[in-house]
Amino acid sequence: MPHLSPFEWLGDALRIIDQTALPLEERYIVCRTAEDVADAIKSMKVRGAPAIGCVAAFGMVLAAKTALAKIRCRHEMFDELMRAKETLASTRPTAVNLFWALDRMTKVVTRCGTNLDELISELESEAIAIAREDVEANMRMGMYGASLIPERANILTHCNAGALATAGYGTALGVIRAAHEQGKKVHVWVDETRPFLQGARLTAWELQRDGIPFTLISDNVAGMLMRSKMVDLVIVGADRIAANGDVANKIGTYSLAVLARHHGIPFYVAAPTSTIDLSCHSGDEIPIEQRDGEEVRTILGARIVPADVPAFNPAFDVTPHELVEAIITERGIIKPPFEEGLKNILLIQ
Repeated sequence: MPHLSPFEWLGDALRIIDQTALPLEERYIVCRTAEDVADAIKSMKVRGAPAIGCVAAFGMVLAAKTALAKIRCRHEMFDELMRAKETLASTRPTAVNLFWALDRMTKVVTRCGTNLDELISELESEAIAIAREDVEANMRMGMYGASLIPERANILTHCNAGALATAGYGTALGVIRAAHEQGKKVHVWVDETRPFLQGARLTAWELQRDGIPFTLISDNVAGMLMRSKMVDLVIVGADRIAANGDVANKIGTYSLAVLARHHGIPFYVAAPTSTIDLSCHSGDEIPIEQRDGEEVRTILGARIVPADVPAFNPAFDVTPHELVEAIITERGIIKPPFEEGLKNILLIQ
């Protein structure tokens, strides 16, 4: 089947798969303003660091198109776009791809002249390029990463780092897809990924759609599988990678990395270079999004505890670089020492 994308640009609107409804319903929403896009990101109707960056870029295009009817000059357009940028940037603080994409769009705004129609055209072209480049990067990343996967492998993954988390194909799941397409006999252990169940709802749906063998597990089964020698490697995505190689990813990733190290299992991270943030010297500087405790107190909207039960709900955790075997990017595989490798990979064109 063709590789899916979680969004589609319609020229005057952005059509998004509502990932909160999957897998029980394939429901779509249409975003016509930057505020619509920001709401879709904040509510996790669209999620995954690369996908967030892509849709935020289109959010800037929508901001320019809706502003055109009410503004009179380039100065007013600039103010409107900066307000839209601020709104979009406030949605998810951990995923650095969001800020990377918004910065690319801002550069278009600053270099364009006074012709507003030309500005909108340039913004649209840039957003389309960001999405296209993401798919191309994911497919190259898959090719590099597949070289690390044995001919037969039981792979454990966490959250959803597939086509739904990107513009298409996927990062960690893209590596698995590439290995499968090469004819390697892969089987995937899919962590359910509480509390939002991205593994159970999204990764399992993608793998089933593509005919890749998998088995769903609850998050607390991983250690037993590793001790029983039923896991050959772990591969996850990332929302931000610090200059020293520390990795922020979905909550629960750090626990898997510790378990993998204890059992002598390689732990890989797959992410585009847009996820690398050299301004963060270590994971201690990465902001961790705190989400509503109601996500912990409920499952798919059904309450499982009394409403007044306190709940702690960080969306991400940080895996120290010393637990990471390698970082897979679209420009190649980085192995320790990560600080030097991450700098060098960003210099490759």
